[in-house]
Amino acid sequence: METTLTLAFQSIGVVYGDIGTSPLYVYSSTFTQGINEKEDILGILSLILYTLLLIPMLKYVFIVLYANDNGDGGTFALYSLICRHAKVSFIPNHQVEDKALSNYNLEMPSKEVRAAEWIKEKLENSKAAQLALFLITILGTSMVIGDGILTPCISDAIVGISIAILVLLFASQRFGTDKVGYLFAPIILAWFGFISLTGIYNLFKHDVSVLRAFNPKYIVDYFKRNGKQSWVSLGGVVLCITGTEAMFADLGHFSVRAIQAAYLTKFPEHVDDTFYKSIPSIAVVSVMLITTLLMTIIMLMIWKTSIWWIALFLVLFGSIEILYLSSVLYKFTQGGFLPLAFAFFLMLIMSIWHYVHKKRYMFELQNKVSSEYIRDLAMNPDIQRIPGIGLLYSELVQGIPPIFPHFITSIPSIHSIFVFVSIKRIPISKVAMGERFLFRQVEPREYRMFRCVVRYGYNDVLEEPTEFDHLLVENLKAFIHHEQFFLQSASPLPEAEGLTGPGHEEKDTKQRKMGSSTVHTEETLQQYDPPHLSSSGSIHQGTVSRSARSSSRIMSAPIQGVEEEIQFVDNAMEKGVVYLIGEAEVVAEPHSSLFKRVVVNYIYNMIRRNTRQGETMMSIPHGRLLRIGMTYDI
Repeated sequence: METTLTLAFQSIGVVYGDIGTSPLYVYSSTFTQGINEKEDILGILSLILYTLLLIPMLKYVFIVLYANDNGDGGTFALYSLICRHAKVSFIPNHQVEDKALSNYNLEMPSKEVRAAEWIKEKLENSKAAQLALFLITILGTSMVIGDGILTPCISDAIVGISIAILVLLFASQRFGTDKVGYLFAPIILAWFGFISLTGIYNLFKHDVSVLRAFNPKYIVDYFKRNGKQSWVSLGGVVLCITGTEAMFADLGHFSVRAIQAAYLTKFPEHVDDTFYKSIPSIAVVSVMLITTLLMTIIMLMIWKTSIWWIALFLVLFGSIEILYLSSVLYKFTQGGFLPLAFAFFLMLIMSIWHYVHKKRYMFELQNKVSSEYIRDLAMNPDIQRIPGIGLLYSELVQGIPPIFPHFITSIPSIHSIFVFVSIKRIPISKVAMGERFLFRQVEPREYRMFRCVVRYGYNDVLEEPTEFDHLLVENLKAFIHHEQFFLQSASPLPEAEGLTGPGHEEKDTKQRKMGSSTVHTEETLQQYDPPHLSSSGSIHQGTVSRSARSSSRIMSAPIQGVEEEIQFVDNAMEKGVVYLIGEAEVVAEPHSSLFKRVVVNYIYNMIRRNTRQGETMMSIPHGRLLRIGMTYDI
């Protein structure tokens, strides 16, 4: 109970500020031409009350909140839920082992609904549907960002205060959300207390009859009396729910409206000074409509709700939000285009980045190194093993990246323990530390080469290099121990199967089986390797098969018992860890269209040069960093 109250107090300072100030601009934005009749005040107040009742309370509190992603919400959280239940990602890095993560699966009703399977099949098989879903998601995210950038500026003094608060927030955010909550919660509580007392005072001093606005009859009368102008005024009313995406309704809303309504009933000529004017936000209503669409998919595919409840949800909230959206679009030229302009600009950047990122991944996947090349390294007299641990980063979750031969060509040596590391983002909020590292053995075992997929949720933060090294080595030693136990206790497996854990198998499109255990060998993937080409001509065609050859040139020492192998890893760790990062120059193919060349060669590369590089994000010391350059023709 104490923890809940503490979190509630912190949330006031983090999310309720927007809610507490959202209604400030409603009356000045609604009655831009002044108040013609006092009854219009009650009509608008009634609209505000029932808008808050339907959108923040009924839709968000009682429905949307249940679609949280292990406690996280927002457009990306809804999209991640859909991605976990249907393969809609454009990058083919899905692994069966991901489903074994503790936070991956959502508890689903046991009752099967034919419509749920139908929508899942359509999403997985339709590129157009996947593209539409992706674009809707990044559009909603971009609109939230764009709307935040253009938060209305009231006066020079308030702009200065806003800048000061932003600087304070930026400086304090590194201490955590809880510290920010403790800092701002007393301020917001004082604000709510002040407007509540003022609202009660105004109710009894000026006109307590404004409470009649709870009768929806005043909404009907308002529309009958004002016609088209009442529809246009909805663009001002929608401002009362601009904080809904941050958090939901509280009593402070009614207090603010009571201040305005009770005072304006007696002094309607003061409408321009009620609170500051604001530009109606098209972005806010658009994000709400996008949330409704994503929720419809979740209710149909994941929750398996009755089609009649889904239709009621979509029609009720969709029609209300479309009505509000049409009203704010009427004022598009009066400033509503600015959030949209920012949103589409951000959406364009995200789309270009995702498009080239996908092409880059497909290039690595199509040009991955065959196992034949790895075996040929053993016969090369120029390749030497050096003490230490080498970590080669790539996007691939399976196979050897094409950057590896370039590394061998430039520096003909391999560390005594070599790990191909892939940082993979999983569509869940957090990955437990005990489930983060997924190891596989690259055959032959005597080479002491491993593949490690490091899985992060979208809220996880990358560790510092020292901590990451320690975690990786500890998980590597645990993998070696488990692998030796498996190899000694299990019976020999057929050539086409790996070492699999019980209960976690599924067939892929080629009817192959892969295990969910972290004990694997690289050739168990049984994937066909197409012909591979590089500038050095060192990548060869081949299929994955178990190696029967070995060479003392590339072997640092013969495979021993478990304790000796773990000691070997510790000794290599003492020699140091070196990070090998590919510096890929992505260019469009020579015969590409002009549009593609502009997007890839200029826009994408400009964005990449102006964003933080991988070694900066991971805080890798320059003394332990080695870059390998390569050109990707996509």
